[in-house]
Amino acid sequence: MSDLASVKVVVYGSVQGVFFRDFTSRRAEELGLTGYVYNLPGGSSVGVLAEGERARLEKLIGYLKTGPPRAVVERVEVNWSPPSGSYSRFVIRY
Repeated sequence: MSDLASVKVVVYGSVQGVFFRDFTSRRAEELGLTGYVYNLPGGSSVGVLAEGERARLEKLIGYLKTGPPRAVVERVEVNWSPPSGSYSRFVIRY
């Protein structure tokens, strides 16, 4: 049985207006993860909730630490929890 998990990530820095949500969505889909990405109020952070195999989630976190070319990631907060199984795919929330 695979090691399933859920992770909530908040990425701080110059991460809005630089295609960070699209970048995250594409990477999550490539990894076969479910959940969503969204901009947080204030203009300097993006939230991600993703579920899937822990190893794939860790790979996504690695991508989030760099972000797309125009992003400047200053800090990444990661909180793990058991998966809810509530998501059928990965989406961008507006």
